[in-house]
Parts: sequence; C-alpha cells; structure tokens
Amino acid sequence: MKNPHRLLGAALVCGALAATGVGAGPAYAVEHQLWIGAPYETVLPGADGDPAGTESVPAAAFELRALPGADVSASGYVRYSAVAGRLTSHPGETRVSVGNGPDLGLSQAEDQRGPEPGSRTTVPATLSNSGNRTAERTLVTLYASYGLRFTERHTNCEYREHDTGTSALCVLDEPVAPGQRYALDTGLDVGGKALYERFDHSVQPYSDEALREARGDWTWTRGAGAELDLRPVAAAAAAVTDPDLDPQDNDRTVVLGATNTADLKLTGSRVSGAAGDTVTARVTVLNRGPAWVASLGAGAAVATVRFRAPEGTTVLDLPEEECWRQPDDTGTTVFCKTPIYLHDAASYSFGIPLRIDRVVRGARTTVETINDDPELSIREFDPNLRNNRTEIVINR
Repeated sequence: MKNPHRLLGAALVCGALAATGVGAGPAYAVEHQLWIGAPYETVLPGADGDPAGTESVPAAAFELRALPGADVSASGYVRYSAVAGRLTSHPGETRVSVGNGPDLGLSQAEDQRGPEPGSRTTVPATLSNSGNRTAERTLVTLYASYGLRFTERHTNCEYREHDTGTSALCVLDEPVAPGQRYALDTGLDVGGKALYERFDHSVQPYSDEALREARGDWTWTRGAGAELDLRPVAAAAAAVTDPDLDPQDNDRTVVLGATNTADLKLTGSRVSGAAGDTVTARVTVLNRGPAWVASLGAGAAVATVRFRAPEGTTVLDLPEEECWRQPDDTGTTVFCKTPIYLHDAASYSFGIPLRIDRVVRGARTTVETINDDPELSIREFDPNLRNNRTEIVINR
C-alpha cells in the first residue's frame, strides 16, 4: 500500500513554527496567550492536470506540493506549534488531501469606511484558479445589501430583489485555466438609506445543477446591460465536470460603513384593568431614518429594550425568540429584542402581557433601549437618544 504521508511530500514532516522567525505569520499573541490561525483542512492539486508539472499551494508559512505519484486517495496531516518568548501555542493541525480539478478563488478586498450616500464605489477582486484543471465556465453569485445598488445590470446575470437587498447570478463563459488570474470588479451606488452595508460575492465552476440550486424557487429577472466578462480570455481547454477542489476561498464579504444616521424612537402605551385582569401593553420601536439599520454580519438586534413590571403587575409568558428575563437583587428585568434589520420608516412592536395583581393608580415603568451593545451600538448611529425612552402606564 502506498504511504499517503509520503505522497504528500517532505513538507509534512515540519513540526514547529517559531513565532519570531519565518513561521511567524499564523501565530498571534492575545492576552498573554499564543494562538495559531490555520485552515482545518486543505486540498493539494495532483499531477493529473491541464499543465505540465504541479502547482504549489501556500499553507501557513511553508508550501506543500503533491508528488508526481500521488493519487486522489492520498491524505495526511500537518501538525505544528508556535513559540514566542515564554509563550507556547496549543498544537494545531491541518488535514491535507490530494485532488484533481479547478480551484477557483476570490481575493479579499478591504472593507470601506465612510462612503457618502449618493456616491459611487467599486469593490475590486481578483478571480484565480489555483487548481490543476480548467474551469470552462464560472457561476458568480453577488449580493448587495439594501442601501446599495448595482451600477449596471448585466445581460448574462439575473437579479432578485428581497427585503435585505439585491442578489445576482452571473454565468461567465470565459475558461479559467490553472494559474490564471482575472479582474472581477463590481460597481456599486451608495444610496441615501445606506448605513451598515455589505457586499458578498462568490465563485464556483458552472454546472446546470449549481445554477438550479442557486435559483431556488425565487423569481429572477435578467439584466439588459453589457455582459459581465473576464479579460484576457484564456485559451480553451478540455471540458471537465470536476468540483472545486477547495471552496474555502470561494466566498468573500466586504463591509461598507456609510456616513449616515438613523433615529430610533420608542413609544409606550397606557392600559387599564381590574385586579385579576390580564392586559397587553405595547412597546414600539420606530426607525425614523434616514438610513435603514441592519446587522447582517453579527446578526444582532437593531434594538434591545429593557423594563420591569409596573407596580402591582406581573409580566406573563413572553415569546422566547424575542424576550427573556434576568433576575437580580431588586427584582426581575425583562429584555426584548427586535429583528436584525429595520427599514427606514418601519417599526416593530412588542406585546407585553401583564396580569394586574392589585390596582395601583398611575403605576408606571420606564422602557429604554440598550445603547451600548458591542455587536450593534445604537449610540454610534442614532443622533437623538432622548427619544429612546418611554413608559408603560397602568390605570392612570
């Protein structure tokens, strides 16, 4: 039986990376601890490819290559550790296997801070093939969040509008051979409602099945502008149906933080009832704009409100997906959260069921937003925090 570790090449015997030397790249010291950032697994292109020879793939601070005799069943592990001064990392490992096929990838563009509403920007990207076979056609998926618009809608793309933005599916006919790199830049208009925006793009070898899966059951509309294409066009190669070798670099996200604001406003309610009655108080979060607010990365609520039960009442069952209770020394505080996005001029309401245990005329409680949530800080985008407080009043 062939030894799969031997077939992966001599680089597999590398055992340690010195954080102060050549191997410093993947090691990080955080709060007096040393960590290594490395992929859980990766795939090396084998020798059975379109070009002669083999391709090298960078892995951490060293390179691995499949030997000419390696087959697609070969696999093994790279194990490593890092040392920096008196700090030693936990051991890490990457599973490495051999495969044949295209390996499309996109470069990571920098996040953009401060684009002005009404401006135009471009997200640059480089599409490359690090595998050993040609991708005859490419399926590109694009997503621009609600505050962004594509500057052009291409005839070889189809588009779908939805609550959080616009998605596009584009079929590129240019073959992408091993080792080739192409520019794939996307123009975006920054709208007047833009605030915390994101642009996603991904690539994969085209297949009818992949396109059907991406379309799903939604309705798509074809663009009418010039074709989105890749130049220079690579020389044609034999068609293959191999899947992408390593999809870890197929998807990229760019965050665009526009210079804009959104004013959230809370509205409470007044309810009445006799002892023993159950009443529903409502709290409403209104986004007065001009921007929409969305946490499309962290998935945090646009607003989280907190309050206590008014005197003489008990808060009954609340929807678990929205609200929770937190006991403390002086009672119980209730927290309720909105969804992760709220369009401009849109509102979201909570129904708070209260049992009136005893009648206390004018009993009231303050409801307010948590303005310093580290995942989505209201203080950073809301210019008027004075209207982020309201009251629930009972039997006034």
